[in-house]
Amino acid sequence: MGTNMAPGIAPGVHLHAADLRYGSTTIFEALDLTLPAGRTTCLLGPSGVGKTSLLRLIAGLAHGAEGQAEDETGKALDGRIAYLAQQDLLLPWSSVLNNVLLGPRLRGEPVTGALEDRARGLIAQVDLAGHEADRPGRLSGGMRQRVALARTLMEARPVVLMDEPFSALDAITRYQLQDLAAELLRGRTVLLVTHDPLEALRLGHGVRIMAGAPARLDDPLLPPGVPPRDPGDPEILQLQAELLRRLSLAQAARTGLALS
Repeated sequence: MGTNMAPGIAPGVHLHAADLRYGSTTIFEALDLTLPAGRTTCLLGPSGVGKTSLLRLIAGLAHGAEGQAEDETGKALDGRIAYLAQQDLLLPWSSVLNNVLLGPRLRGEPVTGALEDRARGLIAQVDLAGHEADRPGRLSGGMRQRVALARTLMEARPVVLMDEPFSALDAITRYQLQDLAAELLRGRTVLLVTHDPLEALRLGHGVRIMAGAPARLDDPLLPPGVPPRDPGDPEILQLQAELLRRLSLAQAARTGLALS
């Protein structure tokens, strides 16, 4: 694990009274969110409710938004956020190694021996040693997501935003990458958007549901134990049923349907 550059002390993240509108549609209005320092918060909610918009707002990518994510001291998070999207977004013409080194290259940083060694170390950590020269077209979906995870870790940021990064994978590969992410992101402040209640309960120190229009956040649900949790644990399965119930109510409210 020593090949990964230390990301520094992970701050708590605070968003206060955030507003976001697209045309005449209000996505958020006076939205508050706190992400505990060094913990993973998982976010669930109906499709289209604004989960990705919230990630983009925290990352400073939501144009026209009011409200800025800050740390505990009130300072902006500029330069301290890494973003892992649902799609791997690998450059098809570049090797695995060069994809992992994309951030430093875009910033014009010299790719020295030490920097390349760290990238190779991260590639080994995500179990892709020997594939450094391969292009993405030769990799499976799970392998591509491992490259994307290594590229995110290469940024060595203390705050990580993840937008359904494992949703397109088969069940076994998804399970393996959940475990890997829990290990490699330990100690960072993470916000993970997912549509899977069990994934949220496996990985999250806290789980939030976003619902409504404008969107609101419910109180955090705090699963017992430490991530990654056993998906067969009876307590986790009971919480999964409760989350499914809450999500069904949120979806029904969004579509205007009444549950019997």
